[in-house]
This record gives sequence, C-alpha cells and structure tokens, in this order.
Amino acid sequence: MLATLADAPLEDPALVYEPKYDGIRALVFVDPRPPARVTIWSRLGNEKTSQFPELVRELEAQAKSLEAPVILDGEIVALDDRGRPVGFENLQGRIHLTSSRDIDRLARSQPVAFIAFDLLRDGDEDLRPLPLTERRARLERRFTGTRTPALRLSEVAVGDGRSLYTRAAQEGSEGLIAKTASSRYETGRRSLQWRKIKLVRRQEFVIGGWTEPRQTRSYFGALLLGVYENGKLRYVGHTGSGFNERELERLWRLLRRLETDVSPFTVPPKTNERPHWTRPELVAEVKFTEWTADDKLRHPIYLGLRDDVKPASVRREPTPKVGTPMARRAATSPAHARRDGASPSRKPSSRATIATDEGPASPPKKPLEIDQAIAALIARLEDLEDRRRDGVIEPAEGLRLEVTNLAKVFWPELKITKGELLRYYARISSMILPVVADRPMVLKRFPNGIHGKAFYQQRSLQEPPRGVRVERLPDALDPIGEPGAGRFVGGSLATLLYMTQMAAISEDPWFSRVQSPLAADHVAIDLDPSEGVTFRQVLDVARWIHEELETLGTPSFPKTSGSRGLHVYIPLPPETSYESGMLFCQIIATFVAGKHPRSATVERSVSARGRTVYVDYLQNILGKTLACAYSARASDYAGVSTPLSWKEVHAGIDPRDYTIRTMEDRLEAVGDLWAGLRKSKPANLRAVIRMKT
Repeated sequence: MLATLADAPLEDPALVYEPKYDGIRALVFVDPRPPARVTIWSRLGNEKTSQFPELVRELEAQAKSLEAPVILDGEIVALDDRGRPVGFENLQGRIHLTSSRDIDRLARSQPVAFIAFDLLRDGDEDLRPLPLTERRARLERRFTGTRTPALRLSEVAVGDGRSLYTRAAQEGSEGLIAKTASSRYETGRRSLQWRKIKLVRRQEFVIGGWTEPRQTRSYFGALLLGVYENGKLRYVGHTGSGFNERELERLWRLLRRLETDVSPFTVPPKTNERPHWTRPELVAEVKFTEWTADDKLRHPIYLGLRDDVKPASVRREPTPKVGTPMARRAATSPAHARRDGASPSRKPSSRATIATDEGPASPPKKPLEIDQAIAALIARLEDLEDRRRDGVIEPAEGLRLEVTNLAKVFWPELKITKGELLRYYARISSMILPVVADRPMVLKRFPNGIHGKAFYQQRSLQEPPRGVRVERLPDALDPIGEPGAGRFVGGSLATLLYMTQMAAISEDPWFSRVQSPLAADHVAIDLDPSEGVTFRQVLDVARWIHEELETLGTPSFPKTSGSRGLHVYIPLPPETSYESGMLFCQIIATFVAGKHPRSATVERSVSARGRTVYVDYLQNILGKTLACAYSARASDYAGVSTPLSWKEVHAGIDPRDYTIRTMEDRLEAVGDLWAGLRKSKPANLRAVIRMKT
C-alpha cells in the first residue's frame, strides 16, 4: 500500500500521523520455526536480504519471541551518530553492493535500522482486511520490548500531528504520513487512505542524459532530468551537486552503457556543455527548493539512484496544502477505532498526471482526479461495508441511492466484495463514463458472485431512483420491451453505481447512442481463443489484424477483454450502419484467417475451430455488446477490460496484470488510452472493399 500526495489536515480524530521515513520501503518475512528465517524485499519485489545482514541477525534474534511467522511492512533507514533516522542518500552506497566484504564494511561505518509500521500477516491470519488501528495494536503486541536500535516501531500520533510536523520542520526531515485509522491495507495500491504531508521538496526524476565535465571535474558535469507527461519525457532541469568522486565514477559507468544518439526528451534542452543522451532507464532522487515559473527545478541536489521506482511512473508531484479543514470520521486510539456508524465526509483531492508510452493519449483536463464528492462517496461505501450496514449514498448533489449487502463476496478466491467493486467504479468513473455516455446498456447480473448463476437483463423492471437514466427506444428497435419499460442508458455516476448495486459486474454498452440507435460509432473484432490456446497466440492474431489495418491507413484501438481474449475497436464515419461496419470487420477477419489458418479462424462452430483464435466479427450486430473499456469482468482474477497501446501488444502483455486492484496505478502510469477512439479519424470503408475484394 502506497501513500498519495494529497491534502491532509494536521488535526483530525480520524487520522493517525507518523513521520515520513526517508529510506527503502521493505516487506519483511520472519519465520521463527527452527532454524529462524528472514527474507527482505523492496516494494518492487527485489530481494534485499543479503544487503542488510545485520538486520537479518537482529530479526532472527527477535524471532525467538514469536509463536508463528509474520510479514511486516516498514522502512529501512540509515542512522546518524545519535541513532536518529537520516536521509536516503546515506543508504546510497549500500543498496547497490553485492560483495559481502563491502557490505560488512559499510555495515560497520553506516548503521541502519528497520522501522516497522504495519503487520500484514500473523501466522495463518491475513490481517490486511482489518482496520489500521487493529493491525497496529497487533504489531505492538508482537514487537513491544525490542531492545536493539536496529529494530523499531514507527512513532505515531493519534488525531493531532502538529508536534510531529513542527519537529520535522526543525530537523529538516521530509514530512509526515497521515493514515486513516480505519483503513484496510490495499496491496500494491496507492490510496487516499494514506497521504503524504511533505516539508522538504524532493521526488524522483528520470535521467535522460549527462553533460561533459568542466575544468577539473571528472566523468560528467551534470545529470539531465525529466518527468513523464502525456507519454513523453519532459526536461525539468539538471543537477551537478550532491556527488562525491566515487559516485561520479559509478554513475558515469552506468550512463555510458545506456548512451544513445537520440534525445529521450520531447524537447532536447540547451546545455552549456556538450550533452550525451541515455535511454531513460535510471531514476534519481533529488531534493530542490521550488519549481520555477517555467516549470524547472531550482537548486536541485542529487541524493541517489532508486532501484525501487519504475521510470514510467515518474511524473511531477503536486504540492499539497497542509492543515486544510476536513470533516471528521470515526477514530480514537492506535488500539481502538470507532464502529458506531458515524457517516464520513472527507475531502481529499488526488491529481495524478497521466502519461502514455506511445504518443498523446488525449487525457481529460484533470485525469483520475478524485474530487471531494467522489472521495466522500468512496469513504461512505467503505464505512458501510466495514460496519456491514446497508445505507444511502449520494452519487451527485441531491441524488440518493440505496446500497445493500456491500460485504457480499463476489470473487471468493480474491475476497473481493460488492463494496470494493462499487468503490472501483467510483474511482475510475471519470474514465468509464465517457465510454458509456448515451449508450443503451445490457446488464449481466451476478447476484451470488462470479461462481453463482448469472442472468441477463435488457430493461428496467421497476421505477429507478431519481438520477438513474432509463429511456424507451422505438418499438421497432426494442421489441423485447413492454410499454413503459425502458433501457438503462449510461453516462451518469448514479446509473453506473445503480447497475453495480444490482450486481451487474461488467458494463456492456451498445455501439450506438440513443440519439441515433441505428448508426454505430465504432465496430469491434473480438478475438476469442479456443480452449487450450495461449494468450500469446491471441496477441499474434491481434498483430496481424493491426498490420492489415495499418496497410489501409485505418486507426484501431486494442484492449484486453478482461478475461482470455482481446478486442480491436475501429472508429466509423458518422451515420454508418451496423451492417456496413460488420462487413468491414468481416473482410478483415476473413483475410487474416485465410493468411494464418493454423492460428486464426472465422468458423462459427466451436467444435470445428480446433486450437485457433476465433476472429469474431458478428459482435457488430445491432443490440449485441462487449464489455467496454475499463469495465470489470467476472473472470477468476477480477480482470478489467484494459486499453492497450499497439506498442504493448507487439511487445507482449499478460492480461492478468490488469485488475480492479491494479487499474488505478495503470491509469496513473499510461493515462486514458481509450480517449483516442472518440477523437480519431474514422476508417475509410471503401478502401477495405477495394483492396480486399
């Protein structure tokens, strides 16, 4: 679970405050069963056990007091000569070593400590679903009484972080973490339940090159730094400070191996000395005084390289306000949290800069912004589920929607509940609502979860709550309807959450809008693998389709199905009939299947397909639907139908990486890749008919 840089007050009974330790985030497994065993991982899963043997020894000794294995979350920090945590730069010489002799030497000269702040597993019990306060109480029971400075518990202040903030300012440390007392631990997610309150301005930057040294300086003069914006690396400044001779040499050797003739920056910077460009694969942590008016770093100082941060995730961090008012939510002490049903109403704001790896993604003005209303709604849903209560939420001002059975488990193996699905759709609503706007929806309901019996619902069976859009289509287009019974129409948060409340896991819109139901806005080729066919083969067929479409100059947009397949969408000219769009797809599908008969087929009979990928063009019939972009799916891994770049398809991806628990980070990293479908030039239908017939 990762913290978000967002507004947080310094006083709030709903929050627990901790110092923001400036080290290496670490997960630690301690098994007390003889012989005691300790394993340390970084947040990216890189094992660090051998690099901190003194911590391993102390943890092995501490294991004697444990009755069962535990998993701890915490921070490895360097210590000064008085035993106080100091900055990450003091670990820089340590984290890249592999020689045991060098590691032992630095262990003697630079002491370190592991500061635990969370307990994720206690024996066979997974503690992540418990509130933070309960996990903290369990952590204190297991580790109170450690008598070594190398093992510590984080300092906490309940409800009032002012004294910690003042001390952090006096000591020049990085700031605080404000954690919601009732928050559950969400593995791998960056959550508004944990928020960073920063004092010193510092963040990670991607290294895109270096400059020649001046005068007596060795190796290089300065590092050229950037952040990602809209999929492109933007230059933000250079730093020549913070290096010693040994670090200059080490960095220079790393940079030389990455040197390239092409600048990775969108606009190559002008430099006083000759620049050298590198592939953007290294990330440096830098502190600085402020951002200048032209968005450059003022007085940047190099602190060290980060091997636990992916370059593609680096973007400019916003500067949050501190001490803003916030409505109160239940909490009392580190060992106890209120469960009395207080209704939360919090107002954090998360502004994530979206980037993509392949050209402009046309993101919304404020991508992934969790505004005050959405944040309060998410908190309300979480509170109701925690207390196992039904209740009312407000998806928009003046609209009330009843939600029930939020703790009902929809994905038993993953322990994902109906409440978590509702919160997922609320979080990504700014992305999915434009996808379904004005489109009739088909519901596939799973009232008993993904393993229970599911059924389709084509129309509203009762009067929906105010704000939920239902419209009646002409009888000629909607013969299944009865007088007065309309279809749900997508585009509003109230409709999205109401359908989810009805246990509709996926969002399945028509390809046309209610304003012009006979005209499809786009068509799709559905790649459906036969049993036993690998996803690698699905990707092969997708690449061949892409090649054919590129030959025609036809734009196309791929996405995972959220299950085992892949969809390729093609934008159509205005007023294109469903029949014309389907003919276009039929020609492409038949052509690809004819060129690659061992891998692809258009055979409708399942038994006759063999071990091939069915290239299905028949989904383009009026009234048929596919799960839309960003829709959750009832797959065993809680997949999401995820937009991809063609670069990713050609490189190869695993669809199981894209789930309702990873999608928020995905969107922060690559942005709204699906926006291009709405803005792209349409396909030239005549071209395919001329070239392929």
